[in-house]
Amino acid sequence: MDKLTNFTVRIMQRYLPDALILAIFLTVIVFVLGLTVAEQSSIDMANHWGKGFSSLFTFGMQMTLVLLTGYALALTPIARKILTFLTDLPKNPRQALALVGLISFIACYINWGFGFVVGAILAKEMGKKMKGLHFPMVVAVAYGAELVRGPSSSIPLVVATPGHFLEDKIGIIPVTETLYSGWNITLSIVILIALILLFISMTPKKENIVEYQGDDEAEKVYGDIGKSKKEMTFAERLEHSYWVNLLLAAMPVIYIISHFKDLGFNLNLNMIILIFLSLALLLHRSPAAFLDVVKEGIVATRGIIIQFPLYAGVAGMMASSGLVMIFADWFITISTEHTFPFMTFIAAGLVNIFIPSGGGQWAIQGPVMIEAAMALKADLPQTIMAFAWGDAWTNQIQPFWALPLLGVAGLSARDIMGYCLIWLFLSGIIISLTFTGLSFM
Repeated sequence: MDKLTNFTVRIMQRYLPDALILAIFLTVIVFVLGLTVAEQSSIDMANHWGKGFSSLFTFGMQMTLVLLTGYALALTPIARKILTFLTDLPKNPRQALALVGLISFIACYINWGFGFVVGAILAKEMGKKMKGLHFPMVVAVAYGAELVRGPSSSIPLVVATPGHFLEDKIGIIPVTETLYSGWNITLSIVILIALILLFISMTPKKENIVEYQGDDEAEKVYGDIGKSKKEMTFAERLEHSYWVNLLLAAMPVIYIISHFKDLGFNLNLNMIILIFLSLALLLHRSPAAFLDVVKEGIVATRGIIIQFPLYAGVAGMMASSGLVMIFADWFITISTEHTFPFMTFIAAGLVNIFIPSGGGQWAIQGPVMIEAAMALKADLPQTIMAFAWGDAWTNQIQPFWALPLLGVAGLSARDIMGYCLIWLFLSGIIISLTFTGLSFM
């Protein structure tokens, strides 16, 4: 394991460029595939890219705000005390890896957006606290937890919603047959165990350990300008008054309570943003303290702001040129009733590299896979979950989803992808065996 880990890490560190370069190369690859495989003109492909470019503006802003508000919450005095308590629990680097993996997995299971922020900040704080902990690895285990498919997984939620776009073909498939089926819960538990065991077995030798090297914010007092209340101007007193935070927090708090009262535990990205914002405002001592933290967190969002539109352009080319359908049709031609869920998993994983958005990918590729599943008489709930797991699987080598976490940690994709590549292979084997075995039952 040590030799394999060192090999993959060296390869990634030597040859894997920055995530922005990868996005540019991916754009060029899809452009060329559109010309050669989909028989599109260069003008057509440029138009597809241009029309897709703005399609993730809303989502990109949501992810930016999830990261910013989560960052602001994590640096409130009470959150820092909780993080201190958690980071004091492990007594050695392996225990630290296991704890970060466990908490990140649980947080990602609840909601993937919540999990990104929790995992990133916990990994960073653990890196500060634990001597001898290989920081890139603890960030990698936090990111690896994103693989789990939980209550916020968009694809099974879509097919369980009345009026969804495939209802006339497959009807309503409840989450008890997909997300909360016995086999999917068992798979999730096995994935958690495998994640923790893999990463604690990959602990590098002492001479190869890279500890956290960033600034330590533990002693920072946010919002402090070195003046007493008497020395402040009227404007400065407002900026350092807690009641101003309460004034702004009142509106989202009222809305959140009303939302959950009417709809139950309906947690989506917009609600996560409002919850993080409300708690950050309530737990910071002044608007000045809140804004200091936000200013610091802005740096972590730069990858999202620049690169999400580039991936949206790639997705536009994939969808509008017909490349998605070409890939899907090829997998269908080599599938049988028993192999189709497995092939769906592989097909979803492949397309996810080019369209890293579960809901968007399902809208494009889903109808083709469902038609094929019905023609082959394959199990529909298994096909749907195979697609959902495949969509998450190749996230492990797709920097798109790692950008928020890397932004907080201050690392580049090449620092963690060597470990994520090994996790990709192991998790792929586990998931493939699961769906292959289910298809013969």
